[in-house]
Amino acid sequence: MERYVHADEEDFVGLFMDERVSRYMGDGPEPEEQVRALFWRVFTNVYDKGAFDVWAVREQGAHIGHAEIKPTEVSGGHELIYALAHRAWGRGLGTELAKTITGYGFDVLGLEEVHATVASENSASLAVMARIGFKHMRDNDNEDGSVTRVLTLAKTDAHWYQPAA
Repeated sequence: MERYVHADEEDFVGLFMDERVSRYMGDGPEPEEQVRALFWRVFTNVYDKGAFDVWAVREQGAHIGHAEIKPTEVSGGHELIYALAHRAWGRGLGTELAKTITGYGFDVLGLEEVHATVASENSASLAVMARIGFKHMRDNDNEDGSVTRVLTLAKTDAHWYQPAA
């Protein structure tokens, strides 16, 4: 994981414009101009203001995803968020990325717990969260009739977690 650079714009837009990736994120795929505006807000509203941590995810130099951890009202604490390009699915990278972001929250941010919000239909992400120990805390009903699961992992329950030396 590393900070975005301006040259990442097309990769970012491609990731978030892919319906397979974005269908469970927010209200689903957004128009291209909104995705481009979001990319540039990473620099102006996040990096420039030190608002929260957000990264490009790369594998052997190629952009394959997005990661962040930020405080949110929905979860009542810091929430991990990630998205992987379709070509990166099915290889355990989601699990490793979720562990990395969660460990960052514990080690760097000093959090005692990390949260996630996952669409109830997103079985793959729910499986990743369960695999690393996140527990289902509650469901939030959305205006469109869908349900978002709020999940939490306490540092004391993260069986895989080893504090940074």
